[in-house]
Amino acid sequence: MGARSLGLGVFVVLCLMPLLRNAGAIRFVIDRGDCFSHNVDYEGDTVHVSFVVIKADTPWHYTEEGVDLVVKDPNGNQIHDCRDKISDKFEFIVQKRGVHRFCFTNKSPYHETVDFDVHVGHFSYFDQHAKDEHFGALFEQIAKLDEALYNIQFEQHWLEAQTDRQAILNENMGRRAVHKALFESAALVAASVVQAYLLRRLFERKMGMSRV
Repeated sequence: MGARSLGLGVFVVLCLMPLLRNAGAIRFVIDRGDCFSHNVDYEGDTVHVSFVVIKADTPWHYTEEGVDLVVKDPNGNQIHDCRDKISDKFEFIVQKRGVHRFCFTNKSPYHETVDFDVHVGHFSYFDQHAKDEHFGALFEQIAKLDEALYNIQFEQHWLEAQTDRQAILNENMGRRAVHKALFESAALVAASVVQAYLLRRLFERKMGMSRV
């Protein structure tokens, strides 16, 4: 009976694990600036943040200017910033619980699509049961497993955004290469036509002079 209860308890905890992560990922189009808010309930939690500039609005423009991101705590104090980044990934420890603001600024004249991901990790079940000598070690192992799985998920989302950006860049570069080849071919044809016309005019002129 004891083993069955323990197994049931582990099953319930594992089922609740996805609910213990405060996370959010969005993909949005930025013109000049956009701000997002994310609530953190506990001081000491670790906030993981990543973003990738996926593409610019115009397929003819390849930009390396990037965007700015400023993070502020509930008191309005700046706790992190990055400038002119195409992509970035970082984390910070929450010093004051409450609503944190993440503000993006786009210096490019073009609209840009940004993939933004933020996760907050808090092991509430481990905090509540750590003093239980029977369950302490079990919950500690579950917490470590949850952290490892979460890191894989966070990294996977980051890599997927990077892959999307590279695919769009490759597509745009291929389109530009095709258009460049067509333009060069048209220019070559035009040059050949002009050359043929000039040669004909020169031939006709020589023929006229020979008749005189």
